[in-house]
Amino acid sequence: MRTDSRAWLAIGAAALACVPGITCRIMGYHPPDIAGGLIFGVAILAAAFLLSWGAETAEMDISQGLALAIIAIIAVLPEYAVDFVLAWRAGADPAEAERGLAVANMTGGNRLLIGIGWPIVFFLFFYRTRIRELVVDRERSLELTFLAIATAYVIFIPLRNHITVIDTVVLVSLFLMYMFFTSRVETEEVELVGPARALGALQNAPRRTVVGILLVYSALAIFASAEPFAESLVHIGERFGISEFFLIQWLAPLASESPEVLVACLLAWRGRAAAGMGVLISSKVNQWTLLIGTLPVAFLVSAGEFGWTLGLPLDARQRDEIFLTAAQSAFAIAVFVNLRMSRVEAATLFALFATQLFITNEHARVLYGLAYTVLCVALLAWNWRDLPRTVRDAVSVMRNRELAAAEEGATPERPGPSRQLH
Repeated sequence: MRTDSRAWLAIGAAALACVPGITCRIMGYHPPDIAGGLIFGVAILAAAFLLSWGAETAEMDISQGLALAIIAIIAVLPEYAVDFVLAWRAGADPAEAERGLAVANMTGGNRLLIGIGWPIVFFLFFYRTRIRELVVDRERSLELTFLAIATAYVIFIPLRNHITVIDTVVLVSLFLMYMFFTSRVETEEVELVGPARALGALQNAPRRTVVGILLVYSALAIFASAEPFAESLVHIGERFGISEFFLIQWLAPLASESPEVLVACLLAWRGRAAAGMGVLISSKVNQWTLLIGTLPVAFLVSAGEFGWTLGLPLDARQRDEIFLTAAQSAFAIAVFVNLRMSRVEAATLFALFATQLFITNEHARVLYGLAYTVLCVALLAWNWRDLPRTVRDAVSVMRNRELAAAEEGATPERPGPSRQLH
């Protein structure tokens, strides 16, 4: 009983911590930069806790894959909000379009997610378990397959001068297909701990109502707090003479990407690193499909134009940024083609991201993109035996059948059919 009381107190405290951020946004009041950073940052952190507890409990009623996808969509709302505003401004003002801030924010957010988020989850997992490889569920083969298809498509966008409505149709269709197949994965029993356990102890109707309220409330807190939090960080950065492009590409996404990274880290810390990584993989899928696909729509509506070949314009730097981001995505897919991530692979993801962060030379961006591409090919060649099995697993998930690997039995090189909750 005492444990349940503490759990409900934690839920209440997290909900109250979101109130100042929501209130300031509703009232249109923006505190001074440092105070604003603290108020809105705490609101995002508290909302991430509520989101993780609610989503874990939701696994009692829906599949883990769909629960993780819902987490990813809610947690990535700030990134959508910031990028939509930037794309809208670009459509309304040609000068804004030339600055390329929408693409800067989109590429920065995607690269942060893989370059920082994935390694952090791995090293939290390693710190807690001392296990040298993080194994994800074979159901993640579905996300990886859709991510691979989207990456194969996006990597050719830099050959053109616009992200067009045709790209919108292709990428948004991929996202809808991904959500459809994810929703069909069967629910599996999951062991709840802490506040999620207290929520799970409720009867069906009250539990579903409370979980729904928590998810909506956390989404509201994240959506209300992310943009002013990003603005606070940008204003603080401007005091030190940091360029606007750099701030929009890295500092703003650092704020907007923090909810899903925090949720993933919380899951990893509580012994569910595989689920935490699933959140980040799912976030990457919806950013790499829905986010990119909807940018041309925001741009064209603001500009008052329409045409299948019209869309968000790209200059040479923006095309290089998209190529580099797509190449990083391809390498990340190659890392998980065997549904495992090792210490070396996690360290490589972080090192390649960290060393490119402060390099503004356009040739360096292309070189990093080529380095990612070479590493991707090398890893795929090394793990070529796992590629067909991962594809078969994805097809089995889409058909709502037993996973293909289960028919062959688990092997030392490949995880078995049971859920991996490291």
